[in-house]
Amino acid sequence: MRAAHRILRDVFGFDAFRPGQEEIVEAVAAGENVLAIMPTGGGKSLCYQLPALMRDGLTVVISPLIALMRDQVAAMRAAGVSAGALTSANTEDETAAVHDALADGRLSLLYMAPERLASGAVPAMLRRAGVGLIAVDEAHCVSQWGHDFRPDYLRIGQLRRHLGVPLAAFTATADAETRAEIVEKLFDGAAPRQFLRGFDRPNIHLAFRPKDGPRRQILDFAAARKGQPGIVYCGTRAKTETLAQALREAGHNACAYHGGMEAGDRRDVEARFNAEDGLVVVATVAFGMGVDKPDIRWVAHADLPKSIEAYYQEIGRAGRDGAPAETLTLFGPDDIRLRRTQIDEGLAPPERRSADHARLNALLGLAEALTCRRATLLEYFGEAAEPCGNCDLCAAPPEAFDATQAVRKALSAMLRTGESFGAGHLIDILTGKATEKVRARGHDDLPTFGVGGELDRAGWQGVFRQMMGRDLARPDPDRRGALRMTEAARPILRGEAGITLRRDTLAPAPRRPAARQLVSEEDAPLLSALKAKRRALAEAAGVPAYIVFNDRTLIEMAERRPDSLDALAGISGVGQKKLEQYGAAFLEVINGAQEAVHPARRRLAGRAAGTLYDQLLAAQADLARGSDGTEKPLSCSASQLARVAATRPADAEALARLLGEKRAERFGPAFLDVLRTAD
Repeated sequence: MRAAHRILRDVFGFDAFRPGQEEIVEAVAAGENVLAIMPTGGGKSLCYQLPALMRDGLTVVISPLIALMRDQVAAMRAAGVSAGALTSANTEDETAAVHDALADGRLSLLYMAPERLASGAVPAMLRRAGVGLIAVDEAHCVSQWGHDFRPDYLRIGQLRRHLGVPLAAFTATADAETRAEIVEKLFDGAAPRQFLRGFDRPNIHLAFRPKDGPRRQILDFAAARKGQPGIVYCGTRAKTETLAQALREAGHNACAYHGGMEAGDRRDVEARFNAEDGLVVVATVAFGMGVDKPDIRWVAHADLPKSIEAYYQEIGRAGRDGAPAETLTLFGPDDIRLRRTQIDEGLAPPERRSADHARLNALLGLAEALTCRRATLLEYFGEAAEPCGNCDLCAAPPEAFDATQAVRKALSAMLRTGESFGAGHLIDILTGKATEKVRARGHDDLPTFGVGGELDRAGWQGVFRQMMGRDLARPDPDRRGALRMTEAARPILRGEAGITLRRDTLAPAPRRPAARQLVSEEDAPLLSALKAKRRALAEAAGVPAYIVFNDRTLIEMAERRPDSLDALAGISGVGQKKLEQYGAAFLEVINGAQEAVHPARRRLAGRAAGTLYDQLLAAQADLARGSDGTEKPLSCSASQLARVAATRPADAEALARLLGEKRAERFGPAFLDVLRTAD
């Protein structure tokens, strides 16, 4: 097998693995069955792409979305790897080309949607193609009660048995229950080697805000990040349309995306998002797993996500290149009522509904946290963390107060009114507001009428929202959302426990500045020029801009300003194929027009052989007319020098076989001196 580190450098352009990648690559390359849970943006794809180049046979990748597959195939081809995809979006010519490559044994990677496994001809085709490994992306889709369940994922285990090959499954979000389901469905219950990597994404700033004019809040957040690519998630299709229109009216390049759109229109949005700089997509969760754009700088939620896993996956689409990214999640009582009702009225069995409420509780606990959000989030995934310094609560700790008496008053008002009313009516009672509805029901005669004068209406709204967030009170779908007390509230009502809440006045938060500049003010003009060159090259090739180079690579170019192909080869993300294809164009942007480099020398850039080539060229120049300078000019071709530098012949005889007798006679001793010195 080819050395993993050499492939990592030459093909992918990286000098080192990210934390956790190397041992997963080793296990997959060794043919072990593997289940790897890695954070979104943690480099899952490389953990099956690199082993595909180390192992014999074809690696078939089961992936859930066509857009994701097409982008990964383009990225692999740009890196010089033979890859193809069989999808419903292929043209006849594309499908024929893939089948020809399969028949000839030329493909290293074949991407397929799980739905294709429904065809009985597919397993036989894959057996003929010599599949040596199955890789499953987004493996949590096999979980029947998960939020991304795909029925055809259930066929993958059967395919593994039919082909008799190892399987590597990858996902970013899988709790213990989902992991057990993956093992059962994909590995027939035989435990694979499991890797559970850290969930932390330290480059992502986390922030939540109670809703207080949510459209304005989203527009303010987007305005501070104008020109940066972002996603706004909405709970309804209609809201995506109206909010996208509002963003366009505010001067943003924005469009909507939801499941009710025609398939062609959705593909157009996906293509625009990948190709255009600074596009904002306002979407439902339909704009999900297929998003592989590494330079999304911000993600906002106009409505509360369904669960903490969904939240983690959706914010994880930001900052996949490792550069700073920001998030904002808005939430309010209506969101909580909606999510509770969706769970209660769903078709899941009681134990599943209970688990879904627990997941929602975890998200609401994160939303209502009093201390570092990142520590709270990571604790849910079983990790301990110190305060991060990169969330809204670390930047501005909230004011908290002992809310025990306030919560007891709220619970008392709920119980004395038969748990038949929502927060608005209960707040009227607590604040002593004798509305017609209060008087008609005699609630102005209750002992709790007017006992809540210590808080204004906004303060009580915050208390009730936090009570729902702490699962002390739940909206009852059978009573049009009336609040009822949960068992968790009884100790507080009885005086057996206390509770601390944030003093929530819904005061507008100071607008955070745009995500800090990716480069210094001095380097910013060069970064813009590099992005312009990238955009032109991507448009000419018909691929997303990040397929050429991602933002992180361009940032490193702008900061380090490489002045040669050798120096450019040391930039993270610049593999050998991309160096040959794009190196000269980007060096010209960085340093202006330069002398053309022979292709034979260009192929050695970034390697020790490149330095040897330069030393051999210098030695040749000294002897071009012989040692006394009077002989007929003679030189070696660039290809000959490159072969000498790459193979390092050990003696005059081996050198003569490469150069011929005449050239070996003139240059041999000097060249061998160069080679010995290098050793």
